[in-house]
Amino acid sequence: MKTLYKNGKIFTSDPDLLYADAMIVEGGRIAWIGAEDSAPDKSGDINVVDIGGRTVIPGFVDAHMHPMMLAEYSRQIACLPPKINSIRELTEEIRRTREEILSETEAVGQGKNDLPWIRGWGYDEGKYSEKRSPNRYDLDMGSRDLPVFLVRSCEHIRCVNSKALEIAGITKDTPDPPGGTIDRDERGEPTGILRENARDLVLPYMPEETEAEMVDSLVDLGMLFRSQGIVAIGDMGNLHPGGNLEYYEKATEKGFRQRVSMYYMWDYFMDDPEFKISEELMDPERRIRIAGLKLIGDGSISGKTAWLEKPYLGTEEYGMSVYSDESLERAIAFAKDAGCQISVHAMGGRAVDRIVDRIYGEKKWTKEKAPHLRVEHVTEPSISAMEKAAEKGFAFVSQPIFEYCEIETYRGNMGEERLKHLYPHRTELDHGIRLALSTDAPATSWATPSDPFSNLKAAVTRRAYDGTDTGQGERIDIETAVILYTRTAAEVCGFARLGRLKPGYDADFVILSEDIFTVDPERVDRVTAEETYILGEKVFDISKAVKG
Repeated sequence: MKTLYKNGKIFTSDPDLLYADAMIVEGGRIAWIGAEDSAPDKSGDINVVDIGGRTVIPGFVDAHMHPMMLAEYSRQIACLPPKINSIRELTEEIRRTREEILSETEAVGQGKNDLPWIRGWGYDEGKYSEKRSPNRYDLDMGSRDLPVFLVRSCEHIRCVNSKALEIAGITKDTPDPPGGTIDRDERGEPTGILRENARDLVLPYMPEETEAEMVDSLVDLGMLFRSQGIVAIGDMGNLHPGGNLEYYEKATEKGFRQRVSMYYMWDYFMDDPEFKISEELMDPERRIRIAGLKLIGDGSISGKTAWLEKPYLGTEEYGMSVYSDESLERAIAFAKDAGCQISVHAMGGRAVDRIVDRIYGEKKWTKEKAPHLRVEHVTEPSISAMEKAAEKGFAFVSQPIFEYCEIETYRGNMGEERLKHLYPHRTELDHGIRLALSTDAPATSWATPSDPFSNLKAAVTRRAYDGTDTGQGERIDIETAVILYTRTAAEVCGFARLGRLKPGYDADFVILSEDIFTVDPERVDRVTAEETYILGEKVFDISKAVKG
């Protein structure tokens, strides 16, 4: 059955025809799009849907996020405002959670490896009234007998209590692991703050979720994505060993509808001689596909571990490089042999230069249109890096939401003037960079980290949530921002027929509550998805969700 959608303001993200007012969907794909008065097949066996003058855009493609972590976090303490605004409130929430756990289990008295862990996500010292990071002693006030494990908003730092340190055997004599740091006090004792690869000292001792729990959480997350207009995602790997392909396949059987491009975290696979990625699994037509490898090149701005060209404000610190030359070279060799992408977390300018300079001399090794190199996050890229990336078609994948919601630590670590040039989106586009927008959810200090509309607002206003100017000269218009969140993001992830509304492309689209192209930019975050369609099927309807 064909369906004619008419009387809409349809933004296609297709440069050949940017706007239309009608489209025909057949077999899950766009069969025709254009002006309604020129539409074919308007009579006979065709269903007609009146859009009612509302605005339609392609479904959002979040090119960089960590869905398994986001799904897992739904059952943990959210260490974020408005619920938690201080370390004192955090301690109280840990104490409350401990009491809840102990009321349900005989936890104390079990072996140390059998204890349930209290877990939380999203803490950000810049948002706490004390203006400092929590430490082991703060967490001990909430729980001394059950281990506590908190993840900072940037995902690159963990904070644990004394019980967790004891279980992991971390003492003042424990050396820093390569690519990681154990923070210590003036006596040399660990403070409980573990940076970058130091988190791996604790992870092996933590209980794992059951497969059924992870699959169910992923299905629930897919429902949230539908309500946000998200039709496809880039899964940028776990921060622990393993891949997620089987979880997605089982979640799909239970109703998960989004398309997924997955990236394997190279550190956990590079020493496995059996590890390979088949052409079948990389097929752009697959609903759940493997896209390539992910490497961590440095850390975060808010954690002062991103590897910068100029030091952090008031310090001589430049951040840190994380992966070794050997790891990088082995990743390149593997990717060239498999024909898969390499994605590199490179937030600071030095980290960006390092990977761009290294791959610049290589010929493109991917068969599809997707770039062979993706550079993730990207602050203060050099002119050289931008020129080389544009010439070779490398992609930069950025997250405007970072500066928007982590402004306290960004301002404290970089200074207000430097903020204005930290994420140079306008400059990157002017240099011809293939730029995509994404959220990196849940790795940011935002209550709904996967929300695309707050992210768009950050890109088009260049003001943080508290009004701080983050660079008016680097603003982009809303049409461009939507394109970067749909067409470009789909191309970067290697999705074959997503990201634009054009004949032959999948009928994945969103009907919005307001016209996002004419609304005041300060109100972009008030726009919502009223209806979401995947392969021409309505998978979310706000009116039914409200009634339900």
